[in-house]
Amino acid sequence: MLGSIRDLAPIIAVIVFFQLVIIQQPLPNVLELLVGVLFVLLGLTFFIHGLEQGLFPIGETMAHAFAKKGSVFWLLVFAFALGFGTTVAEPALIAVAAEAAEVAASGNMIAADEAAKASYASGLRFTVALSVGLAIVLGVFRILKGWPIQYLIIGGYVLVVILTLFAPVEIIGIAYDSGGVTTSTITVPLVTALGVGLASSIKGRNPMIDGFGLIALASLTPMMFVMVYGMVML
Repeated sequence: MLGSIRDLAPIIAVIVFFQLVIIQQPLPNVLELLVGVLFVLLGLTFFIHGLEQGLFPIGETMAHAFAKKGSVFWLLVFAFALGFGTTVAEPALIAVAAEAAEVAASGNMIAADEAAKASYASGLRFTVALSVGLAIVLGVFRILKGWPIQYLIIGGYVLVVILTLFAPVEIIGIAYDSGGVTTSTITVPLVTALGVGLASSIKGRNPMIDGFGLIALASLTPMMFVMVYGMVML
């Protein structure tokens, strides 16, 4: 909890400074704000503790188990399922998809009824989840083969730039944001643990060099897939 207080203190100090010194207005609903800060502090503390106690060990243990088993097929199936499942459950992606559906309906790009908005939001979420699942598969395969990650990232961003030239302007911003919100509280811990655990289990692989980079791929592919989704849907 002391670590969480240390991490939150600069954010609180910035907000209080600009509210009282620059805007020169008192903080509204002080009691509610204090209760909210307390909840954030407790949530952050329990979340970090949960990562250390549960998610990181699970990801690393399963990576070691698959590497020891020697089944590349089931390892790749697990990698896809992990990327897909964690992304579908991402709260940030759910919120962005719902907001994108509302904006698309207000802009007459889709019907304004609830069914159309729900379908659009679900399609966006599953498109992103599919892209992340495939990205994790590619990242795991890269670790197995020892490919340098920089060439995959450079090639991916070249494709992003090319797709940007052809994608509808309405979807480009959502596509770029999808890459960020995808790699959030659920996806990052498990995927990172998978990469580090797998690289640690394979002879000749350096966990520092080969174990990281899955998150970069997971944030890159949604941009491409969402722009293609926009070309099909809009």
